[in-house]
Amino acid sequence: MLVTGATGRIGRGVVDELFTAGVPVRALTRRPEAAATLPPGVDVVTGDLTVPASLDGALRGVGAVFLLWTAPPPTAAAVVERLAAHAQRVVLLSSPHQTPHPFFRQPNPMAVLHAEIERLVTATGLESTIIRPGMFASNSVAWWAPAIRAGEVVRWPYGAAETAPVDDRDIAAVAARTLYQDGHAGGDYVLTGPESLSQAAQVEIIGNVLGRPTRFEELSPDEFRGAMDGKAPRPAVDMLLNAWGATIGRPAYLTSAVSDILGVPPRPFARWVADHAEAFRPGPTPST
Repeated sequence: MLVTGATGRIGRGVVDELFTAGVPVRALTRRPEAAATLPPGVDVVTGDLTVPASLDGALRGVGAVFLLWTAPPPTAAAVVERLAAHAQRVVLLSSPHQTPHPFFRQPNPMAVLHAEIERLVTATGLESTIIRPGMFASNSVAWWAPAIRAGEVVRWPYGAAETAPVDDRDIAAVAARTLYQDGHAGGDYVLTGPESLSQAAQVEIIGNVLGRPTRFEELSPDEFRGAMDGKAPRPAVDMLLNAWGATIGRPAYLTSAVSDILGVPPRPFARWVADHAEAFRPGPTPST
């Protein structure tokens, strides 16, 4: 099994899951030094999705590939063509852009890219499985941890907007299982956490886990745009605002895909926070 993005949060989790299951795994990374903490016995290879020819050696003898696209789109067709020349199956980490819920139906350049890669994979005739995680629980670190670590008010828009944060570990476990377990060819799985939670409730849960109150203050969309100026691209900010705004008054979209595939319930958001509590405590920012 070849795992792309093998040193990132999801890719590393897929590597660990495959290794634990006793599945021979090859880890693709642009920076071999970043793979130093991978389990011993993992075959680490260097390659870059922006240089399709660099993948040829990594793909030799590979039966299935976990594809996590983190590169600009121009090389996607050439990469998928190379995958089809070597592998029989691809598990693609995509997004829920086809899901009939307003949160996922807003204009989104990443969704456009994902749809194109899905089209390319389908056109090759490769056996494929699509994994579509919703909102990642780990987003809470980038969004709210700086204020919480500093003991400040979390100032954020659309506190009433509900999402179903999914644990990165559940995403990785599903991806790994669909790589080595039969019966998932043609599968299309939207992954969510077990509960619909407003953003304000998620901030409150973080405080409850830490044992100290957190405070949430509503920002208007324009105030949020101003606060994010220079910190995030305006199109990404507008996309999030549109998505959160479209969900007001509606619970988050929930699926049973994690439990259906893994045989255990998805981890709740409070569990994710408890296992990553140091990210929200004062002091140096730990790796999550």
